[in-house]
Amino acid sequence: MTQGNHDPEEWRQIIGNKARKEELARKFKDDSSPMKIAIVVDMWLTGFDVPSLATMYVYKPMSGHNLMQAIARVNRVFGDKEGGLVVDYVGIAQALKQAMNDYTSRDKKNYGDTDISKAAYPKFLEKLSICRDLFYGFDYSIFIGGSDLDRAKAISGGVNFLLGKRVLENILPDQEKTHNIYIKEALLLRQALSLCGSLAQEKDRIEAAFFEAVRTMVVRLTIGGTGQKFTLPEINGRINELLKQSVKSEGVINLFSDVKAEFSLFDPKFLEEIARAKEKNLAVELLKRLISEQVSVYRQTNVVKSEKFSEILQSAMNRYLNGLLTNEEVIQELLKLAQDIAAANEEGKVLGLNAEELAFYDALTKPQAIKDFYEHEELIAITKELTDALRSNRTIDWQKKESARAGMRRLVKRLLKKHKYPPEGMEDAVQTVMSQCEMWTDNML
Repeated sequence: MTQGNHDPEEWRQIIGNKARKEELARKFKDDSSPMKIAIVVDMWLTGFDVPSLATMYVYKPMSGHNLMQAIARVNRVFGDKEGGLVVDYVGIAQALKQAMNDYTSRDKKNYGDTDISKAAYPKFLEKLSICRDLFYGFDYSIFIGGSDLDRAKAISGGVNFLLGKRVLENILPDQEKTHNIYIKEALLLRQALSLCGSLAQEKDRIEAAFFEAVRTMVVRLTIGGTGQKFTLPEINGRINELLKQSVKSEGVINLFSDVKAEFSLFDPKFLEEIARAKEKNLAVELLKRLISEQVSVYRQTNVVKSEKFSEILQSAMNRYLNGLLTNEEVIQELLKLAQDIAAANEEGKVLGLNAEELAFYDALTKPQAIKDFYEHEELIAITKELTDALRSNRTIDWQKKESARAGMRRLVKRLLKKHKYPPEGMEDAVQTVMSQCEMWTDNML
């Protein structure tokens, strides 16, 4: 707010001088700043541009040009921002309509009808009906009046239902697959409800909460961001927040009742519960995602394990999507792969090697016959010497200078030659070692 001559003395320190206001403005415009909310009295309502700003709560009578400029603070294009939201506490709708009458017909067409009962609410009912149709054949009525556990089961069952359709529709183009259509329509349902929540009946709002909870899980399972962890607290928290907006809910919903921490590929108890899960389609997607996350780690650290586990995963999923494996069969294959990955992570401890050294050991011993030509201790010695040689040259900018990379290759070849590696007739083994060395330079420095 701005200072006034009649302000009490204690306000002056709070309001601050011009430099303080400029600093606050700079922080609010910085998307990386922890300052996310500002309460303004008579500042920043016009001519203050923050593209990422998404919501404005109005508790101040405004009209005409000032009103139009004020609400325009949240209409800027920014990333994947879906639109701005104005929450009206004082009844500015009539003033907004009057302000819009001052604009040209072209501008009125751009703004559309501002009566949410004629614009947003019919759209909400339309999208609600579409989502119901997409769930034809699945009974989720228990979500509306059931306990938290009942709702959790309805959500996981709904995800399982959509993922099952995904398998059946494998040959269809992506835009025609039911789960992709559902993701789009459920998002539009959520957007419409955010505008007309006060008009929607309680039963419809609860039903919309179910559709949004399912959408959230399907998105995370099928198109979630790379490297993001899929955790129970996160998913349960999201679903609980959705329910709080529509129904009175206490406590956190546990989709897998016996698992309290994040989903872990290396937790035998969790893998056992997945194997017993009734929602087989959901179990398949969850296992595939967890394994894919681990393979993506190997893709940056271990060329041999990356290729091996990626090929096994891809083969299993291709046979599953082509109808050659049942849900139960592909789950067993994925569980076996998960156990193999867990065992692979323990190999280094048995050999006395850390993860970095184990990657070089895997590269050296990829051809199974290699172990017939060398003593175990000799392979360990080559591994450690190779790792130490690369570590000692960390400062070389191998990623940018081809001459430096050529030098790295010469260094590795001299070291291997000293140990008479590889045996005659197995020259291809060197290429695997070189690939691992180059992966190390690209990702570990």
